[in-house]
Amino acid sequence: MPPMLFPALPLLLGATLTFRALRHALCRLPVPAHVRADPLRTWRWHNLLVSFAHSIVSGIWALLCIWQTPEMLVDVESAWSLSGYLLVCFSAGYFIHDTLDIVVSQQARASWEYLVHHVMAMGAFFSGIFWSRFVGGGVLTLLVEVSNIFLTIRMMMKINNAQDLLLYRVNKYVNLFMYFLFRLAPQAYLTHFFLGYAGQRNLGTFLLGILLMLDVMILIYFSRLLRSDFCPQDVPSRQHKDKFLIE
Repeated sequence: MPPMLFPALPLLLGATLTFRALRHALCRLPVPAHVRADPLRTWRWHNLLVSFAHSIVSGIWALLCIWQTPEMLVDVESAWSLSGYLLVCFSAGYFIHDTLDIVVSQQARASWEYLVHHVMAMGAFFSGIFWSRFVGGGVLTLLVEVSNIFLTIRMMMKINNAQDLLLYRVNKYVNLFMYFLFRLAPQAYLTHFFLGYAGQRNLGTFLLGILLMLDVMILIYFSRLLRSDFCPQDVPSRQHKDKFLIE
């Protein structure tokens, strides 16, 4: 099946520009004094605000897509809906915007793990956008954005040195539960599904390779999360200045 460049390209461009405009609007919001004192933290704060907005919209949207088209839970390859297709385009636009934001802001070295993740995510989403296959898989993958809502709250509070607040302590347990429910569980399910394509020479095998690499990254992030929030005594006291970007 030949790739569908229309309406995919206009949708991707529109989504990317939407997030760019959103970033400009969010930059006008007040910034905590502790964050404002450091240009790097200020950039990261604005970057996380856009990520937070994307997670709220995409996470709820993904749940609605599955509620409207439950066959996506079973027929990961062929199940399709207009809402799901638009969601995948919307999120791909976010990853394009965030990649450009990181590179243009000269944060590629500190945020290289995000860049690797974004490239793999875009590679997977493009299969649904341009070939209209595995749209259901893209929607299931975006369930992770429900977890990212609480993960982003955690990261923003850490940047603002607010780990002693009750909200942070409550959120770290909610975040852990959501991490299992909306990140680890869907990822395990999709990995099991795509293992059926092992040994074949098709798009499913390509997506399996991406999933396996994402599995490794997710497990590394999970170990960091547990160590940072539940075993802080095991975290080295001296860390790189930019370490908060990926912890």
